[in-house]
Amino acid sequence: MKFSVKFICGALALSASAFGAAQTVPIAGLVELSGTGATSGINFDNGVKLAVKEINAAGGILGRKIAYESMDTQSNPGVAKALAQKAVDQGVYVVMGPVFSGSIMVSMAETRRAEIPNFTGGEAAAITQQGNPYIFRTSFTQATAMPKVANYIRDTVKAKTVDVIFVNNDFGKGGLDLIRKELESRGIKVPNAISTEPGQIDFSSPVLKARQSGSDALFVYSNEEESARALRELRKQGYAKPIIGETVLTSQKVIELAGDAANGAIAHVGLSADAPMPQVKKFNDAFQAEYKTKSDHNGLKGYSGMYIVKAVTEKLGKFDQKAFALAMKNVTLTVKDNPGILMDVSFDQNGDLDRESFMTRVENGKQVISAVLAPVGKK
Repeated sequence: MKFSVKFICGALALSASAFGAAQTVPIAGLVELSGTGATSGINFDNGVKLAVKEINAAGGILGRKIAYESMDTQSNPGVAKALAQKAVDQGVYVVMGPVFSGSIMVSMAETRRAEIPNFTGGEAAAITQQGNPYIFRTSFTQATAMPKVANYIRDTVKAKTVDVIFVNNDFGKGGLDLIRKELESRGIKVPNAISTEPGQIDFSSPVLKARQSGSDALFVYSNEEESARALRELRKQGYAKPIIGETVLTSQKVIELAGDAANGAIAHVGLSADAPMPQVKKFNDAFQAEYKTKSDHNGLKGYSGMYIVKAVTEKLGKFDQKAFALAMKNVTLTVKDNPGILMDVSFDQNGDLDRESFMTRVENGKQVISAVLAPVGKK
C-alpha cells in the first residue's frame, strides 16, 4: 500500500511511551491529499498547518512545540483505516481528520481503540452516533444543519416541492435522509431523489430529471468537483428555479470551478472565510499570505480544530488523552479567551458542536453572507 507523507515541524514520537517523555506534541493528520476528496483534504490540512505554525511561534502547547505529520488517505476508507493504525503505533496525542465521512467512519475505530482524541471534518450524522467518546467534529453535523436549511426553504423560498440531487456515498445518503425528513416535517414534498456517483463527470441526465420534474426548487448535495459540474449543467440546460445546498455548494472551490454558473446558488454554511468577524478576517488574510489562495470552509475547520486542541489541553494543564476527551464533553470555548477558535463554540456529550452559522449566496463570483443564524442552543 502506498502512502504519501508530509512532515511538518519535526518527526513524530515513535510510541505512546515516547510521547510521554517527548519534548514535542505529536499530532497526525489523516487527510485527503489526492483522489476525489483532495480539495477538502488539502484545505483542511493547510488550515491545521497554519495553526501549528502560529501556535509553535507563540511557544507551543504548555511549552511544547507541535510535531505535525500529514498522511494521504487517497480519499480511500481502507487507506484511512491503515493510516489511523499507523498513527496509533506512533503514539500521537491527537488525530486530525479525515474529512470524508466514509473514511472517518472506518478509521475512527482505530483511534477509539487506542483512546486517542480524533477531530473530523465529516458531516454525516452517524459519525457521532456510535457512542465513541473520542470523536469530535470541526463542523456541524447534518442533523444540526439540515433543519436550518429546511426552515430557509419554507420561510424564504416558500417552496412546496423540492428535488434532491445527491452523491451516492455515506455523506450524500445521510444528507438525503435528513433533508427529506426535515422538509417533509414542514409539509414540503420531495418528489425526486436523484442519485449521482462520486467522481461523476456527466450531469446531463440528473439535471434533465430535475428540469422536467416541475418541482419548485432543487437541493444539491455532493462533493466540490461534482457540485460544480452540476451547477454548470444546470446553467447549460437553463434551470431557472432556486438551487440550494449546504456548505459545499457555495464554497470557494465550487465557485472557482463553476464560474458564472455558480451565481445565484444558495447554501447554509457553518464556517465561511467571508464571515463578518475580525478573527475570521485575520485567518483569511494569513491563509492567503501562506498559500496564495483563499480558504474554503475546510481550511477553517482544520485551523479552528487545532486551536481547540490547544485550548482544551491548556485548560487541563496537562497532556492526558482520557482527561482531554472528558473535558471536551459540554465544554464552551470563547473567542475572547481563545482567538484561534474563530467563533464561540460549544460541544455536547456526543462530540457535536454548536455555534453561529450563515446563509450565503453567490453573487458576481463571490460568496456573500446574507444572514447570520444563531446557535441552535440559543433559539
